[in-house]
Amino acid sequence: MSSLSKAFTSSIGKKFVMGLTGLFLISFLIIHVSINALIFLNDGGETFNVAADFMGHNIIVRILEIGLFLGIILHIVQSLILTQQNNAARPQKYAYNKPEANSKWYSRSMGLLGTLILMFLVMHLYHFWWPTKVAVYTHQEHNTFQNIVMIFQSPIVVAVYILGVISLGYHLLHGFQSAFQSMGWNHKKWTPVVRTIGVWFSIIVPLVFALMPIAVHFGWIS
Repeated sequence: MSSLSKAFTSSIGKKFVMGLTGLFLISFLIIHVSINALIFLNDGGETFNVAADFMGHNIIVRILEIGLFLGIILHIVQSLILTQQNNAARPQKYAYNKPEANSKWYSRSMGLLGTLILMFLVMHLYHFWWPTKVAVYTHQEHNTFQNIVMIFQSPIVVAVYILGVISLGYHLLHGFQSAFQSMGWNHKKWTPVVRTIGVWFSIIVPLVFALMPIAVHFGWIS
């Protein structure tokens, strides 16, 4: 057990955990954005509500939710630990090596972007996840689509959601490829492909998430 503990508490082990939880969260985003995209069928939310109801009541999905929350918490904790260790090992804070010439600003701002995403996530859970769970455990009917329509009438809420998904996009620009790299999956042939997929993923997923509140707010979806 001591060797296993050292494997996960070492610098390489922490990066491995970051990569593993990052890939898990990327998988969740694929499922989440696919369900959200059903709203663009513009059928009064019928198909979207069926999918949302399935996700809310399916026992397997509810078990996976526990893993999702654990993954998010572990991802945050490990990122904080790695950031602290990197800062401690670099007391000069790039005084001489001009970080702007060696890396993108979002690569150096993963902590800030992650904090903004966390704040956005808390609001998102309050608006949508919590009412759904209350309905499930109290055996009440809940129209998720109508809840979305009501929430996104506020331009302030729409603006906050857009800022949240923009932060997510920049976080993914670095995090997508970094997750594969942290797992040790580097290859001169496939790494450029992963990098390209990561860029498109970082654009398309946040764009779909952003279009939903915009479309609802302006009445493009009825």
